Amino acid sequence: MVKKSISYLWGSISIFFAGLWLVVRIILEYFGIISDGNDRTTGIKDMREEYKNTNYR
Repeated sequence: MVKKSISYLWGSISIFFAGLWLVVRIILEYFGIISDGNDRTTGIKDMREEYKNTNYR
């Protein structure tokens, strides 16, 4: 019983941190800090270029 509870808790924590890491990676890719070399499928590079070309005055 206790072993099962610890297993569920560990699974929940690992999924939480995986989701958190995904959000952090998307933010870092958007600002061009990191790149996984697969920008065409995620569209991050296009969004970054569009943001640079837009004039917010």
